Amino acid sequence: MSDRTPAVAHPAATVVLLRDAADACEVLLVRRSAQLAFHGGAWVFPGGRIDPEDYAAAGSDAVIVAARHAAVREAREEAGLSLAASDLVLISRWITPEPLPKRFDTWFFAAPAAGHDVQVDGGEIHDHRWFRVADALAAQKAGEIELPPPTFVTILSLAEHGSVRDALAAFARDPVLTFAPRLATVTGSPCTLYEGDVGYEGGDATAPGPRHRLVMQDGDWRYERSD
Repeated sequence: MSDRTPAVAHPAATVVLLRDAADACEVLLVRRSAQLAFHGGAWVFPGGRIDPEDYAAAGSDAVIVAARHAAVREAREEAGLSLAASDLVLISRWITPEPLPKRFDTWFFAAPAAGHDVQVDGGEIHDHRWFRVADALAAQKAGEIELPPPTFVTILSLAEHGSVRDALAAFARDPVLTFAPRLATVTGSPCTLYEGDVGYEGGDATAPGPRHRLVMQDGDWRYERSD
């Protein structure tokens, strides 16, 4: 066990932008510049740190309130999209594992983005693409795109929804999960354990019992969550 004090997890927000296609729900992913230290080159949702201006816009020092305004601002800055904070549906919270040198405590929101043309900033963000959920997962498995674990798990949660309306209704209805991953190795592959997994507290990821984890075996990632 390391005695090193964990890096501060900076408050952040991200937004999962959705639109309806002919027969599926599509999600917007933007590609981070390869020069960035944190997930450089990865395909992610628009997002970033919560800034002082977000607290000012929120008129509150509550992080969750400011997070909504940060998500709106990041959508505008990184993708050129205009959103209303009231349209955002909170879906999850992700906290970067303690051993990592750069950490964020990120609130994930979802929102409809119909009728908007995406314009990336050309700085932190170099490209964008609307993906059908199945296509995004297939591209990740084939090694065509890199998805950070929170992005992968969130996209996977969209797989059962055929429309933006259905997805947003499900997110509004379901409990908001907090993911504070703990790093492990399973059968030689990196794994992140989440609360509820048998190995989360005890440390033995091979023990029999409930599962809540993401096993990252090459491109064949498996998200497991026991009922």
